[in-house]
Amino acid sequence: MPSVSAGYNRDSAVRYAHQWAYSRNPAYYNYDKLGGDCTNFASQCIFSGSGVMNYQAKSGWYYNNANDKSPSWSGVEFLRDFLVRNVKGPGPFAREVAINEIMPGDIVQLSFDGKCFQHTPVVVETGPIPRADNILIAAHTINCDNRALNSYTYAKIRFLHIQAVRKW
Repeated sequence: MPSVSAGYNRDSAVRYAHQWAYSRNPAYYNYDKLGGDCTNFASQCIFSGSGVMNYQAKSGWYYNNANDKSPSWSGVEFLRDFLVRNVKGPGPFAREVAINEIMPGDIVQLSFDGKCFQHTPVVVETGPIPRADNILIAAHTINCDNRALNSYTYAKIRFLHIQAVRKW
């Protein structure tokens, strides 16, 4: 039975985001030419802050190599589904929140067409009361670090707050 730890290390997730925003960690495959690397990068940041993967075959979140990973590791919608539905399994879990509840180490998901979510930046800084004009993000695909969230043009946005991590 997993035990709950409040131990999501936001500082570690943000440090990782800053370190790898403009390059690729060679331990992970680069998905730029296969639809984009943003969610792969977001998962790496979350893993840096959580230290726990979930190896459940159909509903988990893990990366061993490019040919042995869960859909949630690199898929925008799949990552959201894993994080908000991981109610009992190991690994990080999150909830969708209002913009003012977002914190560094959390993720944002953007829909450019209004139909599906296509981009997953990582929050690296917020103002005292988070707003679109004071949230800074890091992301892959179009590499950036300390980019203002309000510099994006999008049709929909959602915020995923990592609540904690379950460890076995």
